[in-house]
Amino acid sequence: MTVELEIARDANEAERRAGKLVAERARAAIESSRFSVALSKAPPAMLQAFVAGVTSWDAIDVYQVDERAAAAGTPHRNLSAIVASLPAEALGSLRPMPVEAPDLDDAARLYEVELPEALDLVHLGLGVDGHTASLAPGDPVLDERDRRVAVTEEYEGHRRLTLTVPALDSAREIVWLVTGEEKRDALARLLEGDESIPAARIANPSQLVVADEAAAGR
Repeated sequence: MTVELEIARDANEAERRAGKLVAERARAAIESSRFSVALSKAPPAMLQAFVAGVTSWDAIDVYQVDERAAAAGTPHRNLSAIVASLPAEALGSLRPMPVEAPDLDDAARLYEVELPEALDLVHLGLGVDGHTASLAPGDPVLDERDRRVAVTEEYEGHRRLTLTVPALDSAREIVWLVTGEEKRDALARLLEGDESIPAARIANPSQLVVADEAAAGR
C-alpha cells in the first residue's frame, strides 16, 4: 500500500487544498449519485474552501469521523467548527454523532446504521502521538474489527465515538491533512507504514496526504 503525498507551501495553503479536494470529489459524484464525506476536526480554512466549492447540498451527506462526549456547542466538540462554517442550506446535510445520548454504546450502534456501506471520502488528521480519528495508542478500539463505529476509552479528558479501522479501510478515498513541524515525526512514520502508530494501521488503498512544508520536512 502506498500513501501519496502532496506538499503545500504553508498550513493555510494545505488546508485550502484539502477543502478544495473534498469539494471537487463532491461535484464529480453528485452529477450521477449522492456523495458522502466524513470530517474529522477540520480547520476553518479547509471548511471554507469545501463550502466555497459546493454548488448544491441536495445530494451531499456530511458525517463525522469522531466526536467527544461533551456538551453541544462547546469548543471541545468537533461539530462546533463544522456548524460554524456550513451555510444554513447545508445544515440539513449534516449527520452529527449522537454523543449526548445517555448510552454511548447504543449511540455508536445507531450511528453505524446511518452510515452508507462505504463512505465516498474520509478526511483525517494526524496527532503528534500518531493517533488519527479517535484511535489513540493503546486503546482497545484499535483492534475492533466487527463494528464500524465504537466508543473509546477516555483520551485527553473525554470518551469519544469514532469510526473504526474497518470503516476507514472501506472508504473509497482518504484525504489526510497534516500541518506543523511538530507532526513531522508522525507523518514520516505514517508514510513509512510504521504500524506502531495507530494512523499507519489504516490499509485503505486510496490515501492522499496533503501536508505543509513544515510537516513534510522540506
